Amino acid sequence: MTIPQPQGFLAVPPTGKGPGVLVLHAWWGLNATIKAFCTRLAEAGFVAFAPDLYHGKVADTIPDAEALGQALDASHVQAKAEIANAVMFLNERSDPSDRGLAVIGFSLGAYYALDLAAADSEHIRSVVIFYGTGGGDFSHSQAAYLGHFAGNDEYEPRSNVDDLEEALRLAGRPVTFHHYSGTGHWFFEPDRPQAYNQAAASLAWDRTLAFLKRSPTS
Repeated sequence: MTIPQPQGFLAVPPTGKGPGVLVLHAWWGLNATIKAFCTRLAEAGFVAFAPDLYHGKVADTIPDAEALGQALDASHVQAKAEIANAVMFLNERSDPSDRGLAVIGFSLGAYYALDLAAADSEHIRSVVIFYGTGGGDFSHSQAAYLGHFAGNDEYEPRSNVDDLEEALRLAGRPVTFHHYSGTGHWFFEPDRPQAYNQAAASLAWDRTLAFLKRSPTS
């Protein structure tokens, strides 16, 4: 049975096929920045899909984003079900020769990306997180992990990042975390001019692309 496209943004390469990448948005919602990121992934040869976990709502101020994020956390069971459905949809749209999907999470989305990789080891083989962490049991994960973190982040303490890295290593997962000095939260997002760092964002993109194009972990 074909899975209908969930609410969200789909970007497909010119060839019409490629490895699948699920993109989980930050607390701002499915905004133009996330859509542009998906389009960029498609131009690089990936089938990218970003589910709209806010169902059409987008925030531009921190108070509005906090409110939307808290509402999502309150209905996290439904959010995880929607993400699982997005995985099934993307799995159908991706190149069947690929051995698994990748998931990329930004800030709030990083928590859900980590949770997904732990819960759905059958499908998720690569995880990229931007300035966000999460806990959980990673013992069943089959994924490799890449992380991009700000050097000075008031929203994500270094201790959280170090704890996550240790947990992943203890679970036997390949993990590489990068810390970008002189940056703060949202340094990758060009619509956050107070935080955007072009040099760091460019380096993080290059590292992400190289990571995604490597052979999936077995």
